[in-house]
Amino acid sequence: MKLIDTLKNIWNIEELKDRIIMTFSLLLVYRFGAQVVLPGIDSSQLQSFSDNFTGGIGGLLNAFTGGAFSSASVFALGIMPYISASIVVQLMGIAIPYLQKLQKEGESGRRKINQITRWLTIGICLIQAPSYLLSLKSLGVPDSAFIYGMGLDFIVPSVIILVTGCVFAMWLGEKITDKGIGNGISLLIMVGIIATLPQAVLQEVYARLETGGIMLVLIEFVVWFVVILACVMLVMAVRKIPVQYARRAASGGYEKNVFGARQFIPLKLNASGVMPIIFAQAIMFVPAALGSLDTSWASWVQTEFSNIFGFWYNLVFALLIIVFTYFYTAITVPTNKMADDLKRSGGFIPGIRPGTETSEYLDRIMSQITLPGSIFLALVAIFPAFASLMGITQAWALFYGGTSLLIMVGVAIDTMQQINSYLLNRHYDGLIKSGKNRKAVA
Repeated sequence: MKLIDTLKNIWNIEELKDRIIMTFSLLLVYRFGAQVVLPGIDSSQLQSFSDNFTGGIGGLLNAFTGGAFSSASVFALGIMPYISASIVVQLMGIAIPYLQKLQKEGESGRRKINQITRWLTIGICLIQAPSYLLSLKSLGVPDSAFIYGMGLDFIVPSVIILVTGCVFAMWLGEKITDKGIGNGISLLIMVGIIATLPQAVLQEVYARLETGGIMLVLIEFVVWFVVILACVMLVMAVRKIPVQYARRAASGGYEKNVFGARQFIPLKLNASGVMPIIFAQAIMFVPAALGSLDTSWASWVQTEFSNIFGFWYNLVFALLIIVFTYFYTAITVPTNKMADDLKRSGGFIPGIRPGTETSEYLDRIMSQITLPGSIFLALVAIFPAFASLMGITQAWALFYGGTSLLIMVGVAIDTMQQINSYLLNRHYDGLIKSGKNRKAVA
């Protein structure tokens, strides 16, 4: 009953309702485009091609595109080129003074950085699109599926369509962020992952029923639920730094300092959210593509890193997640600005001097809580490898933690928090407990 009341409250807020409708509309457009096959390809002959993407790194890549990769869709490249471009731009921002200057220019600088990222996305697409088309035959697409053959009259238009599809998907994500609810790019990835979830569940259930293991199915779902709770705890966990504010109040003809109510600075255990997972996953696709190099080393790298349940893949993946967690936290949690804002508002951390000491203290605390947070994030990310060792089908194991589940949980919570803020601003009960607490305090 309370859920129904909350849904009614959401519908009563005109701006929120319009944003939700806009979000769903744009997501439906993206899902529709993921089903449109490239011109010149017979979709009825793609079954053997699709079968190659039920598990492993191909299954993960296919999940990120919502099945568009295995169906030779106009959105086959998905949004991953944009993610790759974002990684490159942010990494270059550390070493290139021009990008560092743009980062400090506020909104105008952010727009210029976004423009650079868009152009770089097109450049990456121009490399990935021909590679994708030329690999279709080796991945299982029969010659008869190409209605007009594999000549330039097919390659050139298809490259243009694939690049346009990626740019259009990027535009949809940005429009969702501006006009809808949640982070548009993350929502596109999440919707693609959810689209492959029912098929993975059915495959696991059928496999267990054939062996008479219905209890194992129930146990697997209980474990999956526990892993989801662990992911929620990871995303929601915060370290509260106590803060006091001094306000001036007139009394008896003179002013004196009166300490205000104690408040907190919430420092998130995982301040970077799902971005380290997405960044690390984008980089992990690179070693698997080295098979074109005719060397024994490249062959070994491709073999080891094409198996997402293997030892070396998960070891490197976990290390990348830890590194990117520190990196992304450093660029998204400005402790210097937090200390300056606290000082200007008359606040201070008990026992710590305002200004530089406060900044160093916050930075030290962030470093301390980021280490266990990043390790926990890495463990959850590689948990599908352990699930696979327990006999779970690869397609279903991908949702036992790992990139897929973490993205779904992180994006869902972020979207709920945005909806929650609209409800609280209109004096309605929020969707989550912390929101109600904030309302009570206010």
